[in-house]
Amino acid sequence: MKAPNATSAPTADRTTPWKWVLLCASAPAVWGTTYVVTTELLPAGYPVWSSALRALPAGIIGLLICRQLPWGEWWWKSLVMGLLNMGMFFPLLFISAYRLPGGLASVLIACQPLFVAALGYLILKEAPTIWRIVWGLIGIAGIAMMVLDSDAVVDAWGIVAGIIGAGSMAAGIVLFKKWHRPVGGLTWASWLLAWAGVMLVPASFLFEGAPPPIDAGAGAGYAWLGIVGALLAYWAWFGGLGKLPVSAASFLPLLSPIVATLLGIILLQQYLGLVQWIGFSICLLAIVCAQLPPPARTRKMDQVPKTRP
Repeated sequence: MKAPNATSAPTADRTTPWKWVLLCASAPAVWGTTYVVTTELLPAGYPVWSSALRALPAGIIGLLICRQLPWGEWWWKSLVMGLLNMGMFFPLLFISAYRLPGGLASVLIACQPLFVAALGYLILKEAPTIWRIVWGLIGIAGIAMMVLDSDAVVDAWGIVAGIIGAGSMAAGIVLFKKWHRPVGGLTWASWLLAWAGVMLVPASFLFEGAPPPIDAGAGAGYAWLGIVGALLAYWAWFGGLGKLPVSAASFLPLLSPIVATLLGIILLQQYLGLVQWIGFSICLLAIVCAQLPPPARTRKMDQVPKTRP
């Protein structure tokens, strides 16, 4: 089978049509529904099975539609990307969703831009600016305010799962920037989901035994998370990233905690205290500002050449 031409790396373009921005933004908005669907529709105590049932059927459907398998080095590259973006991320996301309030869980996942800055330095040799380092520390302070002043029950394992999940997806984003992708967004999403499902099914039997009982509500929840929240959302995400520079798309995952928090307040009557709201706002502000270009003065400080005394 002849390999198609690799997709070129996205470059900055001030005339980028807004349709690509809206397409890419639709994915984090849909991901924000994961928390309320998990807590209200899915059987409790099956984070790995929930991940497998979200990934594998969606991956198989995508492969049947695209009818294209990886080739050459893309076998192992797509496997690594599937592990980071879904195989690890999905179970950690479900553990976080089961154990934490939706807003807090999604904010932890939305902190991934801070991890992207660190991994970008290690993998891509892109040194973070003073501007991003400062806002990264402010973001950590905001998270601490949310956790320490929460009236809801905060589970330590949920916090750990959310942080590791954010790091896993951040590594996937950095490698996406390093490797790009050789096919369209739907095919790429199908590869990654299929790999994740193949890895998660045996892990599900190992850690959780038989599959969970699935009633009508759980079936609807898995269908939503698999078809809309995985296959279509990742199609939109990767398709948008293929047309947008990473710097322009990096703020879009902030839609996920916004949607999750609003759904938690509207549908689940979740309560956020004053200090927690302040921490929530500080965290979101830090993530947004970390993606903006630094002020001229800060930019000059970062560009000052180091000289010997």
